[in-house]
Amino acid sequence: MARMQQKSSSEALEKLSALLQELEKWNKKYNLTAIRNIQDMVGAHIMDSLSARPFIHGKSIIDVGTGAGFPGLPLAIVEPRSEFMLLDSNRKKIGFIMHIINFLELKNVTIEKIRAENFFPIKGFDTVIARALSNVPNLISLTKHMLTDQGIIVALKGKQPIEELNKIPESWQYNLSRVVVPGINNHERHIVTLKQAGRAST
Repeated sequence: MARMQQKSSSEALEKLSALLQELEKWNKKYNLTAIRNIQDMVGAHIMDSLSARPFIHGKSIIDVGTGAGFPGLPLAIVEPRSEFMLLDSNRKKIGFIMHIINFLELKNVTIEKIRAENFFPIKGFDTVIARALSNVPNLISLTKHMLTDQGIIVALKGKQPIEELNKIPESWQYNLSRVVVPGINNHERHIVTLKQAGRAST
């Protein structure tokens, strides 16, 4: 089982705390997330997002179907040298992300208000990441054109998605990891990393 071993700077921890405080404020007005209690948000949003940190490949990452900015915002905060694009079609959630980018002065985050199937980037990303967006075969179909030649897809799933993995194209390989997320010990978290066969990530 993979555990989160990387440490974060005190500045990053302050920004993560500020992110949650702003989310709690905005949530009262715009209903951005079903989780209302800020203590519950620590595990369900921050720690859960950071569980994907060891699996990220390269320096350009796109969070597809980011919602209110998870896992993209926490990952961007703890990885300031990497470039993150956050993609979603929900206007209110994109508005919150824009606010956070300005409020926390996140220089390494850009946003796109568009549906995944309509987004065709000029340049590919090293990592496509998605949390609870779609089943794995559909996620591949939606995002494979967003990747560089050596790019990978990182999918955050709950229980082992064995049925989904059995349906992925033969030209794709996967690795399945169970992760321990502090604060949500009563829920399973598995992370699937996917790459096209014959394309070794560096």
